[in-house]
Amino acid sequence: MPTTADPADTRRRWLCTALTDDFSGLRLGAEPLRRCAAGEVQLQVHAAALNFPDLLMARGLYQLKPPLPFVPGLECAGVVTAAAPGLAWPRIGERVVYHAQGGAFADALVVPATAVRAAPAGFDDAEAAAYGAVALTAWVALVRRAQLQPGEVLLVHGASGGTGLAAVQLGRHLGATVIATGRSAARLQAALAAGAQHAVVLDSGAAALRSAVLDLTAGRGADVVFDPVGGDVFDASLRCIAWGGRLLVVGFASGRIGSVPANLPLIKGFGVLGVRAGEYGRRDPVRGAQNRQAVEALAARGLLRPHIGARFAFEQLPEAYRALAGGTAVGKVVIERLQKQVATASTTS
Repeated sequence: MPTTADPADTRRRWLCTALTDDFSGLRLGAEPLRRCAAGEVQLQVHAAALNFPDLLMARGLYQLKPPLPFVPGLECAGVVTAAAPGLAWPRIGERVVYHAQGGAFADALVVPATAVRAAPAGFDDAEAAAYGAVALTAWVALVRRAQLQPGEVLLVHGASGGTGLAAVQLGRHLGATVIATGRSAARLQAALAAGAQHAVVLDSGAAALRSAVLDLTAGRGADVVFDPVGGDVFDASLRCIAWGGRLLVVGFASGRIGSVPANLPLIKGFGVLGVRAGEYGRRDPVRGAQNRQAVEALAARGLLRPHIGARFAFEQLPEAYRALAGGTAVGKVVIERLQKQVATASTTS
C-alpha cells in the first residue's frame, strides 16, 4: 500500500468546458481522486499561477488544443501528502512545485514523482508556483537563444508582466543594460525595481519607440529584443535593433502576430529567433535539465523572484483569468487556497 499523510479521496478541480472569449466556460466541480500508483505522489495544492497560454487555451487559440473538457493550469506549488512505496524523494510533507502542459488548477493532484521539483527556500507558496515558467522562458530566450553578453543592450517589451520582469532580472544578472517598455510609468516602476536602467512608456504609441531606443543607445539600437507582445511593438523593434542583433519572439500578447520583411534582416544583419522554453527542453532533455537547474540556482539566490501582482482565492479562477487578460496586474496572477491543511505524516499498511 502507498505511504500516506491524510491523503485526499476527492478533489475539486476547474474544468474548461467550452472555448469562450470571456472565460465563461470555466466550471468548478469535484471528482474522486485516485491513490498513488508506482512512482507517483499526491500533492495538496496551495497555490497555482496563471500564464498567458492559459488564456489562449481557454479561447482555443493556443497551439496545444486539449479535447474538452480539460483541467487547465501549467504550474502550481504545494505539499506532498502521499507517496508510492520505494520513492527516495520527495518525502511526505516536502514543499514542491509542479509544471506541466495542463492540470494544475485543482486542489489536489496525483502526478509522477519525476514531475515535481523542490520549492525554492524562502519563497511563499504563490512565489513558488509563479516563478518556474517565466524564469525558464527568460533563461532559454536570453542564454540559449540570444546568448546575451555582458555590456549588450537588452530591450524588454511587456516589462511589467511576469515574463518581462523575469527577463529584466536575468538581463541585469547577465550584465546587460536593460531598457524596459510598457504602457504606463506606474507599471514600469516594477521593472525599474527589478533592475532595468531605463524605462520607455509607450503612451505615444509604438512609433515613438524607435526614437527613444536610438536616443538611449547613441543611435546604435538594441542588441537583443525580448518581445512577448508582438503587433505594433514588434514592428517598431525591427527599426531599432542593432547590427547583428537578435529579435526574440516570445509571444503575441497584443493579439497581432507581426511579420518581417525579408530585406530587413539582410540589410541590418539581425536574426529573428523563436522561444518555446518547454519545447526546447522536450527536444533536448539534457539541456532542458540544465536549464531547470540554472533557474533553480538563481531562484535559490533570490536573483529570479517573481512579483505577485494579484492574488485570488481558488474559487475565483474566472476573475483571475480576466485580471490577466485585462492587463490590470503587474507581474504574476495567482490563485490560492484560503485554508491550507499541512498533513501530518502517518503510515498505512
